[in-house]
This record gives sequence, structure tokens and C-alpha cells, in this order.
Amino acid sequence: MPVFMTDVLQAVKKYRTKQAVLFDMDGLIFDSERLFMEQLAVVMQEYGYQLTREIYGETLGACGDYLIQLMQSHYGKEYPFHEISREADRRTQIIADRVGMTIKPGIRRVLEYLRSISLPCAVVTSTKSRTAEKHLQHAGLRPFFQEIIGGEMVERSKPEPDIFLLACQKMGKLPEACVVLEDSENGVMAAHRAGCTVICVPDLKKPSEEVLQMAQIVVYRNEDAND
Repeated sequence: MPVFMTDVLQAVKKYRTKQAVLFDMDGLIFDSERLFMEQLAVVMQEYGYQLTREIYGETLGACGDYLIQLMQSHYGKEYPFHEISREADRRTQIIADRVGMTIKPGIRRVLEYLRSISLPCAVVTSTKSRTAEKHLQHAGLRPFFQEIIGGEMVERSKPEPDIFLLACQKMGKLPEACVVLEDSENGVMAAHRAGCTVICVPDLKKPSEEVLQMAQIVVYRNEDAND
């Protein structure tokens, strides 16, 4: 059974003896999942498709062939995945470039704490590493991270463990020596399968009970937390 908490920093402090902390990005560091969902819904409607919150929830943390298959399982083989995704991403990037991504509550405090105890961190995201780098630089968070591992760097997307195993390798740590912060079902499953300790911080979709059991701590964070 996971422990339930309301503060991300206090959850992280329980694992201060770990050797590295691995952060998901979208929905965990930035409030970007909601922004992309809104843009995707508009573009899909322009093409005659209807996006639901439930279907979008299934896609959280996924990328590559797995994500394509998932969307086509709902909308048919003729669904123009690349065309729609590119346009939704283009519109999202315009907003991000002009106003920046909103940092989720408490994240800056967590990063400052980890830096104060010299615990190395990495971003492990299904987003392309170049895009992640840009968002982190724009938000002033890039110096907190030793590595950025993007979805294009592995063949198999979350929920497979590949991206976390690669992150551990690049950090020079064993999976059991790392703690992962994740918001999505796919991310929690991937981190668990990699053998990492998992702190789940749900965002748009509450993970199923089965997936929650894969986490050591579940944080339903206080949105009023001070940064």
C-alpha cells in the first residue's frame, strides 16, 4: 500500500538518501498537459474528431508507435496522427514561447532542496529532448538538472521501462538507487518496471488503483502550495 501525502517536498525528503531523482516533465514540472490537451481538442475538431478527457488520459506519458497505435485504436487507422499532432504541437509551442510554461506548485522548492543536499536530478520525458531543454531554459530550471532524457532517445515508450533504464545509466546509478516523480499511469508503470522507487503525483487523471499500488508514495498536492 502506498503512503498518501499532500506535499511533494515532504515526500521527496523521505528519500533523501537515494542517489538520484528522476523527474517527468509534462504534468509534473509544468502544467503543460492541460495546455496541449486543449490545443489537441481544437485541432481534432477541425479534422472532424472528438477528443475526450478519458482518451487523452490514456495517452499521458506515451509517445512514438505506442501513442500512434493508441490513438488509432480509438479513431481508426485513417486517423492522421502526425498531421494533427504536429499542428497541435505548433500551437502549443507558440503559447509556450510567448508566455512560458506554468511551473507546477512546489516544484521549485523541491529542486532547490535537492540542490542544497547535492542530490543529482534528471528530466525523463516522452517529449523530445530539444523541446524539453527549451522549456526548462525558458523557465530558469535547466541548471537544476544534470541530464535530459527525451522520448526520441529510446525505441519503446512509457509504460515500458526503457527511458528510465537509460536515465539511470546516464546518471551512473542503479535503478534501485533512484527515485522517480511521475504523474501519469504510463510513467508510474515504466518507473516501477525499471526497478525505481516511485512517487506518484497525479495531474489530469487519477491513476487506477492497480497502478497506484506500484508507487511507494502518492501525493495529492495542495495547489495552494507556495513556491
